[in-house]
Amino acid sequence: MANTIHVDVVSAEESIFSGEAKFVALPGESGELGILPRHTPLITRIRPGAVRIQRADNGEEEFVFVAGGILEVQPNVVTVLADTAIRGHDLDEAKATEAKRLAEEAMRDAKSDIDLAKAQSEFATMAAQIAAIQKLRRK
Repeated sequence: MANTIHVDVVSAEESIFSGEAKFVALPGESGELGILPRHTPLITRIRPGAVRIQRADNGEEEFVFVAGGILEVQPNVVTVLADTAIRGHDLDEAKATEAKRLAEEAMRDAKSDIDLAKAQSEFATMAAQIAAIQKLRRK
């Protein structure tokens, strides 16, 4: 029996990660999910945050920030279909902080419910990205 699970993290633009892993943790719709090899099949939405992949080849952790999306789990394959995905080492805290500030301004200045919902979504995404960056820096 395999002690690894194949993980694919893809966005509309590109494949962000593809490889074997021992463990995957990510922000599910109802809370943090941990996926091990031979996990029960599952499809769920994921929230903005960090996908943590424990690589099988070197045991190191790979981080990918996702702005939300869909998770599909099969016993030997995990697929993350992300709205937007950024590798952990590509995250830029200064840019994310500025985008969060702009989203806060947009929430204050919103003229309609649609404007407010869009600004709130952008704010949540940037806040999650900043939290992911800070978590990575502590390691």
